[in-house]
Amino acid sequence: MAERTLTFDDLRASVGQELGVSEWVLIDQERIDAFANCTGDHQWIHVDVARARKRSPFRTTIAHGFLTLSLIGALIQELRIVPETTQAAVNYGLDKVRFLYPVKAGSRVRLRCRLMSMEDKGPRQYLLKAENTIEIDGEEKPALIAETLVMLYERRAVATCT
Repeated sequence: MAERTLTFDDLRASVGQELGVSEWVLIDQERIDAFANCTGDHQWIHVDVARARKRSPFRTTIAHGFLTLSLIGALIQELRIVPETTQAAVNYGLDKVRFLYPVKAGSRVRLRCRLMSMEDKGPRQYLLKAENTIEIDGEEKPALIAETLVMLYERRAVATCT
């Protein structure tokens, strides 16, 4: 992805527009198992390959929905949409999440992000709302659509003496 430097004014002008699309990332069984170990969610449909082949409607294991959701934070960083003058970007929450289609082990996913709104919340504080779609390579339906909220804090300008 090409390097770019956005400003807060650029972001404000981008409301309603797509901000970018990430690279594809592989969701393999190793990643699914690691997520299960981190969260303690060892439901068979995620971690038991042999049982999933026989009993799952998908004939394979599937990623946890929350694993797929958690990828947004990393994939959005690829888009380089946080202005250089940002002091901090803080997860502010979710307005809406819909899990639309399972991510089968061995699938590739990517993020498509659209800026829905940018609201001034105080001096040098901006609340961004983005629609994030996790697409699955080769599938018509996306894995999920999530409206995320992020608070950006702009650094104060540093005075220089000449």
